Amino acid sequence: MQTQTLAQLAIYAYLAVLTLICIYGAHRYFLVLLYYRVRQSRPQAAGRFGELPRVTIQLPMYNEQYVARRIIERACAVDYPRDRLQIQVLDDSTDDTQAIARETVERMRAAGIDIAYRHRTNRVGYKAGALEEGTKEASGEFIAIFDADFLPPANILHETIHYFTDPQVGMVQTRWEHLNRDLSLLTQAQAILLDGHFVIEHTARNRTGRFMSFNGTAGIWRKSAISDAGGWQHDTLTEDLDLSYRAQLRKWKFVFLPELTSPAELPPEMNAFKAQQHRWTKGGAQTCLKMLPSVLQSDAKWWVKVEAFFHLTSGAVYVLVVLLSLLVGPALVAKLMLTKPQPQWVLWFEMALFVIGFGSTTAFYIVSQQQLLRGWWYGLRHVPTLMAVGIGIAFNNAIAALSGFFGQTGEFVRTPKFGDAAQTTHDWRRRLGGFQLKKNWQAWAELAMAIYLVACAASLMFFRNWFERVSMALPFLLIFIVGYFYVSIQTFYTRWLSGRPAHHAPA
Repeated sequence: MQTQTLAQLAIYAYLAVLTLICIYGAHRYFLVLLYYRVRQSRPQAAGRFGELPRVTIQLPMYNEQYVARRIIERACAVDYPRDRLQIQVLDDSTDDTQAIARETVERMRAAGIDIAYRHRTNRVGYKAGALEEGTKEASGEFIAIFDADFLPPANILHETIHYFTDPQVGMVQTRWEHLNRDLSLLTQAQAILLDGHFVIEHTARNRTGRFMSFNGTAGIWRKSAISDAGGWQHDTLTEDLDLSYRAQLRKWKFVFLPELTSPAELPPEMNAFKAQQHRWTKGGAQTCLKMLPSVLQSDAKWWVKVEAFFHLTSGAVYVLVVLLSLLVGPALVAKLMLTKPQPQWVLWFEMALFVIGFGSTTAFYIVSQQQLLRGWWYGLRHVPTLMAVGIGIAFNNAIAALSGFFGQTGEFVRTPKFGDAAQTTHDWRRRLGGFQLKKNWQAWAELAMAIYLVACAASLMFFRNWFERVSMALPFLLIFIVGYFYVSIQTFYTRWLSGRPAHHAPA
């Protein structure tokens, strides 16, 4: 009897976690439906400036030797009246980036560009601190921000500046495109994940009056909106999300332009991807703690508050996915141990949860790819990879979320950039030696999770008629196994490569 009770508890614990995940899955369905409702209502500028206002372009960077020259030259090539454009290179670098950036700035200044180089001898506040210092000296009424790996299109200011003729508009965000989308399964998965965020989430939120976020780059701010919202603050690792919520609580309006794109580099290897995801997830959790109480106590509409809750607490999903990973094996074994068949409602309930939880992922990303004219089949055939990467990265992000909810701010760990080499596997591997890849226990834990799930799957075979009774769950169990194996092995492989001499890196 005790064994039967434990089996029931394992099943119900598994269903409880799956239910919580499905609540967030249902929210994704809602965003897709919201997107379809508003996808045709494109924003229009209130008017046009008779005399173009002064704009400052800020280029924050830290140890970006492979991309520093490119972004400075690209920013200087932006089409805008030279007497109304200022460019700031905000460099916190401690490596050769300093010399590269200084030389490029001097060359651009000699060509008649109003460009300034600012180097800090400390990283107080990290990126937020650099932006805050630069904003104090910015002469522009509006500030455009581009990370070092971005390639701003020449027309970006002309296409965005006129939206600020509405005095309530505080920020205009453009969509990210990807320079190395098709390099590997990893970059393809990242591209589709970001496409879903921009195309579905941003569009649905922005065009229905819900809070959206500035993405830290490829956007333009009204300087007075930054000041009114309290300026750049560095008590979280996602200064962009933090400022976004503070500004929107101050009634500033945001505009998202999905048709206007700024291409950038996707991390071509697993360690860089995990570092980026860790920072975003931890910073999101920190911003949740900081801003969610203010949002819930504000005079915003109830549906704005509900959306903000799902947005700011989304990092908790990774904790739930790890719990699900730990429970799925015992739950399947428990089903086989029960002497009495489960009630029919339990079976239907579980099936409904799978449809909601995992079907929402399919719908979310298929729609985004269809809207970007890549077709539904492109999205559908990448869904298994997306799910595997999303599950495999869950342990890394769950640690980040828990650290954000219960820990201190922490260090702003930059995402390594590889420059033009990021578009070729052979070339980015040769540049690995320039990055310090931290060794940590998480990759071993991810590998242990994969082995644990394999052991759970193997244990099912000791029961009679096991395949008929749990066959529907096996594809999902396989995705969990593949995801954890893929992420851990890719992590170890890149670390091994980084320790080899550059000329020995395999082609």
